[in-house]
Amino acid sequence: MTHPFLSLWEQPSRLVVGLMSGTSADGVDAALTRITGYGLDTKVEQLGFFFQPFDNATRQRILALCGGDVGGSRELCLLSTHLGKLYAQAVRALLETTGTAQIDLIGCHGQTVYHIPEETPYLGGRIRGTLQIGDPSYLAEEFFCPVVSDFRIRDMAAGGLGAPLVPYTEFLLYRSETEDVALQNIGGIGNITLLPAGCALEDVTAFDTGPGNMVMDALAAKITGGALPYDDGGRLAASGKVIPRLLEKMLDDPYLAKQPPKTTGREYYGASYVETLLSFGDYPLTDVLATATRFTAESIALSLRRFAPRMPARLVVGGGGSRNPTLLRFLREALPDCQVQIQEDLGLDSDAKEAVAFAILANEALFGSCNNAPSATGAKHGVVMGRINL
Repeated sequence: MTHPFLSLWEQPSRLVVGLMSGTSADGVDAALTRITGYGLDTKVEQLGFFFQPFDNATRQRILALCGGDVGGSRELCLLSTHLGKLYAQAVRALLETTGTAQIDLIGCHGQTVYHIPEETPYLGGRIRGTLQIGDPSYLAEEFFCPVVSDFRIRDMAAGGLGAPLVPYTEFLLYRSETEDVALQNIGGIGNITLLPAGCALEDVTAFDTGPGNMVMDALAAKITGGALPYDDGGRLAASGKVIPRLLEKMLDDPYLAKQPPKTTGREYYGASYVETLLSFGDYPLTDVLATATRFTAESIALSLRRFAPRMPARLVVGGGGSRNPTLLRFLREALPDCQVQIQEDLGLDSDAKEAVAFAILANEALFGSCNNAPSATGAKHGVVMGRINL
């Protein structure tokens, strides 16, 4: 019997779609790539990108489930199926916009609804775990290609935190022989990857820096009565003033001081965190938002000063936060000795970065290549992450 991957292994390159829906729960990023080789020989060309926003009802159910106290097995079943169909819809639209008839492989992160990186008492034992939903079977059924999904849990089984996952792909694509490079993704959560000059994979450090857009998004929605799910162009924050006492309190955060490897999410910086900020004093909401925006910038700068072996020559910012000029201004002010760039400065696409990463991780899984970065996640060894749906 012919191995189902034989033809893909023998192809000089593969058309791979990467899908990402992150902690902001704003929608699905879908990137079409052409990938040649694997491992250190990987070459990637982005051929197209499509963003499919979630409707408000879907987003609100995701956010409610992420809180951990709402919903149950019935809703998890329904929402997972609903998201699986939305992922297929996003791929369909991506292929239509790029005029692509057939693809070879899909990598789908899924939607994280709960992540437990620290051991938690449960049924007489101690458990760490993670749950991503969005059934990949609908992708496999419609596009007749292998689908790699559910990446995080294999790293956790090997003793890792299941996050961050993108550093392996950043090591493949961004490492430099001559200078230290840092890559900062600002999605719902901020995460950084440190690539020392001439590094090997075991030299890579990566961790979540704290909230990215998550707290800012919640405050922007509150300011606008739900009309805006995020601070478009950073204009709301720019209209406010940073509250020094509140910023000082926010920076006195045990998560920021914790040594890597570490990861965090909505369970820490979610609704209750935002309510704590709002109860600090009788300040204009735009001032609270300006302070939260400054906090995201300062938490990134603090992470570099505390945990980088030396200040990198460049910090390359991607994700939705790279579209916020106020946040970028605060970040440049907080890092005067580091050149702050965005992906577009390198001729790349900030919006597509994480979706492209999951295309690469799927390609690595296809070849049975370890695709985690144990120095970043804390795993005992390298593993092949991702479950394959044929």
